[in-house]
Amino acid sequence: MNPFLVSKNISLRARNLDTNPIKVNDKLGNPIMIGVVLVWRVEETFKAAFEVDNYENFVKVQSESAIRKLAGIYPYDNFEDESEISLRGSSQEVNDELERELMERLAIAGIHVLEARISYLAYAQEIASAMLQRQQATAIVAARSKIVEGAVGMVEMALHQLNDKRLVDLDEERKAAMVTNFNGGALLRQKRTPRSKRRNLTPLANGRKKIVRAAHEC
Repeated sequence: MNPFLVSKNISLRARNLDTNPIKVNDKLGNPIMIGVVLVWRVEETFKAAFEVDNYENFVKVQSESAIRKLAGIYPYDNFEDESEISLRGSSQEVNDELERELMERLAIAGIHVLEARISYLAYAQEIASAMLQRQQATAIVAARSKIVEGAVGMVEMALHQLNDKRLVDLDEERKAAMVTNFNGGALLRQKRTPRSKRRNLTPLANGRKKIVRAAHEC
């Protein structure tokens, strides 16, 4: 049979591929579940028909391979370094890298990638609970750091006002005691405040009055 007489219909319309989440290891070796959505279309029918055996299956296989490679490049989350690109925190950068990888892999089959992005991302079930606790602990530490940073700023402004108005003359020891007491009180109030009331932050003016009052007590 002459292969040039065989007719094969190839659609040039855009198509979607929504992969089922697969288990892979991220850069740190943590097992994660990840899935992607791919929008693609055939751009060169000759390559799609003759360069690969089955171009539709070729898209599926190469997509899974690209997912595994992508997961090995980045960590799931950036606990240690916030500037590091991660799968969860840097979606735009990761999706761009995924799209570039797929375009290179599928070019041999004459296929053009219109869009590629992560549609599902989670820790594997066996470590999900432990990693959730780690995320919560990291969030608590970050929140307390912000509280301390704000408290120190308020104490600094209060000390400047006390010096400018000459209301109280504090030595270095009393200044240190006031900072320690105020920071400890801020953290204690944050810990005891119910979740529903945490949004009602104390106005800055009230905070300054308390600092001045604490300075007099010192």
